[in-house]
Amino acid sequence: MSLGAAEEGSEKEIHIPAEINWEMLDKSKFFFLGAAMFSGVSAGLYPVVLIKTRQQVAQSELSAMRTGYSILRNEGFRALYRGVGTSLMGTVPARALYMGALEVTKSYVGTATVRLGFPDATAAAIANAAAGLSAAVAAQLVWTPVDVVSQRLMCQSGKASMCRYTNGVDVFRQIMRTDGVRGLYRGFGLSILIYAPSNAVWWASYSAAQRTVWDGVCSYLSKKNNENGNGDVAYKPDSKTVMAVQGISAAMAGGASALITMPLDTIKTRLQVLEGGEEKHGPTVRQTFRNLVKEGGLMACYRGLGPRWASMSMSATTMITTYECLKRLSAKNQEAL
Repeated sequence: MSLGAAEEGSEKEIHIPAEINWEMLDKSKFFFLGAAMFSGVSAGLYPVVLIKTRQQVAQSELSAMRTGYSILRNEGFRALYRGVGTSLMGTVPARALYMGALEVTKSYVGTATVRLGFPDATAAAIANAAAGLSAAVAAQLVWTPVDVVSQRLMCQSGKASMCRYTNGVDVFRQIMRTDGVRGLYRGFGLSILIYAPSNAVWWASYSAAQRTVWDGVCSYLSKKNNENGNGDVAYKPDSKTVMAVQGISAAMAGGASALITMPLDTIKTRLQVLEGGEEKHGPTVRQTFRNLVKEGGLMACYRGLGPRWASMSMSATTMITTYECLKRLSAKNQEAL
Protein backbone atom coordinates (compact mmCIF):
# COMPACT_ATOMS: atom_id res chain seq x y z
CA MET A 1 0.00 0.00 0.00
CA SER A 2 2.72 2.51 0.94
CA LEU A 3 4.43 3.17 -2.35
CA GLY A 4 1.42 2.41 -4.45
CA ALA A 5 -0.69 4.85 -2.49
CA ALA A 6 1.99 7.48 -2.70
CA GLU A 7 2.16 7.05 -6.43
CA GLU A 8 -1.58 7.21 -7.01
CA GLY A 9 -2.20 10.05 -4.54
CA SER A 10 0.49 12.40 -5.82
CA GLU A 11 -0.54 15.22 -8.13
CA LYS A 12 3.06 15.85 -9.19
CA GLU A 13 4.78 14.18 -12.12
CA ILE A 14 6.92 11.82 -10.09
CA HIS A 15 6.61 8.16 -10.99
CA ILE A 16 7.26 5.96 -7.97
CA PRO A 17 7.58 2.17 -8.47
CA ALA A 18 4.31 0.35 -7.80
CA GLU A 19 3.71 -1.54 -4.57
CA ILE A 20 4.11 -5.33 -4.70
CA ASN A 21 1.22 -6.94 -2.84
CA TRP A 22 0.74 -10.44 -1.41
CA GLU A 23 -0.80 -11.91 -4.56
CA MET A 24 2.21 -10.86 -6.66
CA LEU A 25 4.78 -12.71 -4.52
CA ASP A 26 6.41 -16.10 -5.05
CA LYS A 27 5.79 -17.31 -1.48
CA SER A 28 8.56 -19.95 -1.30
CA LYS A 29 11.17 -17.51 -2.58
CA PHE A 30 9.79 -14.77 -0.32
CA PHE A 31 10.16 -16.80 2.89
CA PHE A 32 13.46 -18.48 1.95
CA LEU A 33 15.21 -15.26 0.94
CA GLY A 34 13.59 -13.42 3.84
CA ALA A 35 14.98 -15.88 6.39
CA ALA A 36 18.50 -15.51 4.99
CA MET A 37 18.44 -11.72 4.60
CA PHE A 38 16.89 -10.91 7.98
CA SER A 39 19.18 -13.34 9.80
CA GLY A 40 22.12 -11.39 8.41
CA VAL A 41 20.61 -8.06 9.48
CA SER A 42 19.84 -9.36 12.98
CA ALA A 43 23.37 -10.70 13.40
CA GLY A 44 24.85 -7.35 12.35
CA LEU A 45 22.80 -5.39 14.88
CA TYR A 46 23.14 -7.91 17.71
CA PRO A 47 25.99 -6.19 19.65
CA VAL A 48 23.94 -2.98 19.93
CA VAL A 49 20.97 -4.95 21.28
CA LEU A 50 23.23 -6.72 23.79
CA ILE A 51 24.66 -3.43 25.08
CA LYS A 52 21.14 -1.99 25.40
CA THR A 53 20.04 -5.06 27.37
CA ARG A 54 23.03 -4.83 29.72
CA GLN A 55 22.23 -1.18 30.40
CA GLN A 56 18.60 -1.95 31.17
CA VAL A 57 19.38 -4.57 33.81
CA ALA A 58 22.32 -2.68 35.38
CA GLN A 59 21.86 -1.47 38.95
CA SER A 60 23.41 1.92 38.14
CA GLU A 61 23.57 4.34 35.23
CA LEU A 62 26.34 3.60 32.71
CA SER A 63 26.69 5.01 29.21
CA ALA A 64 26.54 2.83 26.13
CA MET A 65 30.19 3.54 25.30
CA ARG A 66 31.37 2.60 28.78
CA THR A 67 29.17 -0.50 28.81
CA GLY A 68 30.57 -1.65 25.47
CA TYR A 69 34.15 -0.89 26.51
CA SER A 70 33.67 -2.77 29.79
CA ILE A 71 32.38 -5.84 27.94
CA LEU A 72 35.29 -5.80 25.49
CA ARG A 73 37.90 -5.28 28.23
CA ASN A 74 36.56 -7.83 30.73
CA GLU A 75 34.88 -10.43 28.54
CA GLY A 76 36.34 -10.05 25.06
CA PHE A 77 34.82 -9.43 21.64
CA ARG A 78 32.92 -12.73 21.59
CA ALA A 79 30.83 -11.55 24.55
CA LEU A 80 29.11 -9.04 22.23
CA TYR A 81 27.62 -12.02 20.40
CA ARG A 82 26.70 -14.13 23.42
CA GLY A 83 23.33 -15.77 22.67
CA VAL A 84 23.35 -14.83 18.99
CA GLY A 85 22.83 -18.46 17.90
CA THR A 86 19.68 -18.79 19.97
CA SER A 87 18.44 -15.44 18.73
CA LEU A 88 19.00 -16.34 15.07
CA MET A 89 17.24 -19.70 15.48
CA GLY A 90 14.15 -17.80 16.60
CA THR A 91 14.51 -15.11 13.93
CA VAL A 92 13.56 -17.43 11.07
CA PRO A 93 10.12 -18.63 12.31
CA ALA A 94 9.37 -15.29 13.99
CA ARG A 95 10.14 -13.31 10.82
CA ALA A 96 8.18 -15.78 8.70
CA LEU A 97 5.11 -15.26 10.89
CA TYR A 98 5.69 -11.51 10.94
CA MET A 99 6.05 -11.15 7.15
CA GLY A 100 3.15 -13.46 6.39
CA ALA A 101 0.76 -11.72 8.80
CA LEU A 102 1.97 -8.30 7.64
CA GLU A 103 1.42 -8.86 3.93
CA VAL A 104 -1.86 -10.78 4.22
CA THR A 105 -3.40 -8.21 6.58
CA LYS A 106 -2.14 -5.27 4.53
CA SER A 107 -3.56 -6.76 1.33
CA TYR A 108 -7.02 -7.56 2.73
CA VAL A 109 -7.45 -4.44 4.85
CA GLY A 110 -6.10 -2.22 2.08
CA THR A 111 -8.60 -3.64 -0.41
CA ALA A 112 -11.46 -3.35 2.08
CA THR A 113 -10.72 0.29 3.00
CA VAL A 114 -10.47 1.33 -0.65
CA ARG A 115 -13.83 -0.34 -1.36
CA LEU A 116 -15.36 1.51 1.58
CA GLY A 117 -14.44 4.76 -0.12
CA PHE A 118 -11.51 5.91 2.01
CA PRO A 119 -9.00 8.23 0.30
CA ASP A 120 -5.77 6.52 -0.77
CA ALA A 121 -3.67 8.14 1.97
CA THR A 122 -6.14 7.14 4.71
CA ALA A 123 -6.56 3.63 3.30
CA ALA A 124 -2.76 3.18 3.24
CA ALA A 125 -2.40 4.36 6.85
CA ILE A 126 -5.21 2.08 8.10
CA ALA A 127 -3.88 -0.93 6.19
CA ASN A 128 -0.33 -0.42 7.42
CA ALA A 129 -1.46 0.09 11.02
CA ALA A 130 -3.60 -3.05 11.00
CA ALA A 131 -0.81 -5.03 9.33
CA GLY A 132 1.75 -3.90 11.91
CA LEU A 133 -0.59 -4.81 14.75
CA SER A 134 -1.34 -8.34 13.52
CA ALA A 135 2.30 -9.00 12.54
CA ALA A 136 3.59 -8.05 16.00
CA VAL A 137 1.10 -10.32 17.78
CA ALA A 138 1.92 -13.26 15.49
CA ALA A 139 5.70 -12.84 15.83
CA GLN A 140 5.62 -12.58 19.64
CA LEU A 141 4.21 -16.11 19.90
CA VAL A 142 7.65 -17.31 18.82
CA TRP A 143 9.86 -14.38 19.72
CA THR A 144 9.02 -14.03 23.43
CA PRO A 145 10.52 -17.43 24.45
CA VAL A 146 13.54 -16.79 22.22
CA ASP A 147 13.92 -13.32 23.74
CA VAL A 148 13.80 -14.70 27.29
CA VAL A 149 16.48 -17.30 26.55
CA SER A 150 18.80 -15.04 24.52
CA GLN A 151 18.57 -12.18 27.04
CA ARG A 152 19.56 -14.52 29.88
CA LEU A 153 22.67 -15.41 27.86
CA MET A 154 23.36 -11.74 27.09
CA CYS A 155 23.36 -10.81 30.77
CA GLN A 156 24.82 -13.86 32.48
CA SER A 157 28.12 -12.10 33.16
CA GLY A 158 26.39 -9.03 34.55
CA LYS A 159 25.38 -8.36 38.13
CA ALA A 160 21.77 -9.26 37.36
CA SER A 161 22.50 -12.96 36.85
CA MET A 162 22.68 -15.35 39.79
CA CYS A 163 23.85 -18.35 37.74
CA ARG A 164 25.76 -19.19 34.60
CA TYR A 165 24.43 -20.96 31.53
CA THR A 166 26.41 -23.04 29.08
CA ASN A 167 24.16 -22.40 26.08
CA GLY A 168 20.60 -21.73 24.97
CA VAL A 169 19.50 -25.31 25.62
CA ASP A 170 20.77 -25.04 29.21
CA VAL A 171 18.81 -21.81 29.71
CA PHE A 172 15.69 -23.46 28.31
CA ARG A 173 16.03 -26.47 30.61
CA GLN A 174 16.58 -24.34 33.73
CA ILE A 175 13.61 -22.11 32.97
CA MET A 176 11.36 -25.11 32.32
CA ARG A 177 12.55 -26.77 35.53
CA THR A 178 11.93 -23.74 37.73
CA ASP A 179 9.01 -21.92 36.07
CA GLY A 180 7.68 -24.20 33.33
CA VAL A 181 6.22 -22.84 30.11
CA ARG A 182 5.05 -19.76 31.99
CA GLY A 183 8.70 -18.82 32.52
CA LEU A 184 9.37 -18.85 28.78
CA TYR A 185 6.50 -16.44 28.24
CA ARG A 186 7.42 -14.07 31.06
CA GLY A 187 6.74 -10.56 29.77
CA PHE A 188 4.54 -11.82 26.89
CA GLY A 189 1.62 -9.55 27.79
CA LEU A 190 3.96 -6.59 28.16
CA SER A 191 5.62 -7.46 24.83
CA ILE A 192 2.23 -7.38 23.12
CA LEU A 193 1.46 -4.10 24.89
CA ILE A 194 4.75 -2.67 23.57
CA TYR A 195 5.12 -4.12 20.10
CA ALA A 196 1.53 -4.36 18.88
CA PRO A 197 0.66 -0.63 19.13
CA SER A 198 4.29 0.26 18.42
CA ASN A 199 4.20 -1.66 15.14
CA ALA A 200 0.82 -0.20 14.26
CA VAL A 201 2.15 3.33 14.86
CA TRP A 202 5.42 2.52 13.09
CA TRP A 203 3.86 1.25 9.87
CA ALA A 204 1.27 4.03 9.78
CA SER A 205 4.03 6.59 10.45
CA TYR A 206 6.23 5.00 7.81
CA SER A 207 3.46 5.34 5.24
CA ALA A 208 2.86 8.98 6.17
CA ALA A 209 6.60 9.75 6.31
CA GLN A 210 7.10 8.39 2.81
CA ARG A 211 4.41 10.67 1.46
CA THR A 212 5.97 13.65 3.23
CA VAL A 213 9.45 12.87 1.93
CA TRP A 214 8.22 12.29 -1.63
CA ASP A 215 6.29 15.56 -1.50
CA GLY A 216 9.51 17.27 -0.46
CA VAL A 217 11.44 15.62 -3.29
CA CYS A 218 8.74 16.60 -5.76
CA SER A 219 8.64 20.22 -4.56
CA TYR A 220 12.43 20.44 -4.80
CA LEU A 221 12.43 19.06 -8.35
CA SER A 222 9.60 21.37 -9.43
CA LYS A 223 11.44 24.39 -8.04
CA LYS A 224 14.67 23.30 -9.71
CA ASN A 225 12.94 22.76 -13.07
CA ASN A 226 11.23 26.15 -12.87
CA GLU A 227 14.54 27.87 -12.15
CA ASN A 228 16.05 26.14 -15.16
CA GLY A 229 13.05 27.05 -17.32
CA ASN A 230 12.10 23.42 -17.92
CA GLY A 231 8.59 23.60 -16.44
CA ASP A 232 7.01 20.48 -14.99
CA VAL A 233 9.10 17.56 -16.18
CA ALA A 234 8.16 13.96 -15.39
CA TYR A 235 10.67 12.32 -13.12
CA LYS A 236 11.19 8.62 -12.49
CA PRO A 237 13.46 8.06 -9.47
CA ASP A 238 16.10 5.36 -9.71
CA SER A 239 16.42 2.50 -7.24
CA LYS A 240 18.96 4.37 -5.08
CA THR A 241 16.59 7.32 -4.64
CA VAL A 242 13.69 5.02 -3.77
CA MET A 243 15.81 3.18 -1.19
CA ALA A 244 17.02 6.47 0.29
CA VAL A 245 13.45 7.72 0.74
CA GLN A 246 12.40 4.41 2.28
CA GLY A 247 15.40 4.46 4.63
CA ILE A 248 14.81 8.04 5.79
CA SER A 249 11.11 7.34 6.35
CA ALA A 250 11.90 4.17 8.30
CA ALA A 251 14.45 5.95 10.50
CA MET A 252 11.95 8.70 11.31
CA ALA A 253 9.30 6.15 12.31
CA GLY A 254 11.76 3.94 14.21
CA GLY A 255 13.26 6.74 16.29
CA ALA A 256 9.87 8.00 17.41
CA SER A 257 8.71 4.48 18.26
CA ALA A 258 11.85 3.86 20.38
CA LEU A 259 11.26 6.99 22.45
CA ILE A 260 7.60 6.22 23.11
CA THR A 261 8.02 2.57 24.10
CA MET A 262 11.36 2.77 26.00
CA PRO A 263 10.01 2.62 29.61
CA LEU A 264 7.89 -0.45 28.89
CA ASP A 265 10.78 -2.13 27.07
CA THR A 266 13.08 -1.59 30.07
CA ILE A 267 10.51 -3.13 32.43
CA LYS A 268 9.95 -6.05 30.04
CA THR A 269 13.68 -6.74 29.77
CA ARG A 270 14.08 -6.81 33.56
CA LEU A 271 11.10 -9.13 33.94
CA GLN A 272 12.61 -11.55 31.44
CA VAL A 273 16.19 -11.45 32.73
CA LEU A 274 16.17 -10.97 36.50
CA GLU A 275 15.78 -13.98 38.73
CA GLY A 276 12.69 -14.25 40.88
CA GLY A 277 14.44 -14.48 44.26
CA GLU A 278 11.80 -15.29 46.84
CA GLU A 279 9.05 -14.83 44.28
CA LYS A 280 8.13 -18.14 42.68
CA HIS A 281 7.30 -16.67 39.30
CA GLY A 282 9.58 -13.65 39.38
CA PRO A 283 8.81 -10.00 40.13
CA THR A 284 5.64 -8.33 38.91
CA VAL A 285 5.46 -5.33 36.59
CA ARG A 286 4.67 -3.04 39.55
CA GLN A 287 7.57 -4.38 41.62
CA THR A 288 9.97 -4.02 38.70
CA PHE A 289 8.87 -0.44 38.10
CA ARG A 290 9.26 0.43 41.78
CA ASN A 291 12.77 -1.06 41.86
CA LEU A 292 13.76 0.98 38.82
CA VAL A 293 12.47 4.22 40.35
CA LYS A 294 14.29 3.48 43.62
CA GLU A 295 17.55 2.92 41.73
CA GLY A 296 17.54 6.04 39.61
CA GLY A 297 14.18 7.78 39.51
CA LEU A 298 11.94 7.87 36.45
CA MET A 299 14.96 8.37 34.17
CA ALA A 300 16.08 4.85 35.08
CA CYS A 301 13.27 3.67 32.78
CA TYR A 302 15.19 5.25 29.91
CA ARG A 303 18.46 3.41 30.51
CA GLY A 304 19.72 2.13 27.18
CA LEU A 305 17.73 4.72 25.20
CA GLY A 306 20.75 5.69 23.11
CA PRO A 307 21.53 2.15 21.90
CA ARG A 308 17.83 1.35 21.52
CA TRP A 309 17.22 4.53 19.52
CA ALA A 310 20.25 3.74 17.34
CA SER A 311 19.29 0.07 17.10
CA MET A 312 15.67 0.74 16.16
CA SER A 313 16.57 3.48 13.68
CA MET A 314 19.31 1.41 12.04
CA SER A 315 17.19 -1.72 12.22
CA ALA A 316 14.16 0.05 10.75
CA THR A 317 16.22 1.56 7.93
CA THR A 318 18.02 -1.70 7.17
CA MET A 319 14.93 -3.86 7.60
CA ILE A 320 12.67 -1.80 5.37
CA THR A 321 15.20 -1.47 2.55
CA THR A 322 15.93 -5.19 2.85
CA TYR A 323 12.21 -5.93 2.98
CA GLU A 324 11.38 -3.87 -0.10
CA CYS A 325 14.34 -5.45 -1.93
CA LEU A 326 13.12 -8.90 -0.84
CA LYS A 327 9.65 -8.24 -2.23
CA ARG A 328 11.08 -7.19 -5.60
CA LEU A 329 13.32 -10.25 -5.74
CA SER A 330 10.33 -12.47 -4.85
CA ALA A 331 7.87 -10.96 -7.34
CA LYS A 332 6.44 -13.49 -9.78
CA ASN A 333 6.60 -11.16 -12.78
CA GLN A 334 9.99 -9.46 -12.72
CA GLU A 335 9.48 -7.84 -16.15
CA ALA A 336 6.48 -5.87 -14.88
CA LEU A 337 8.51 -4.07 -12.18
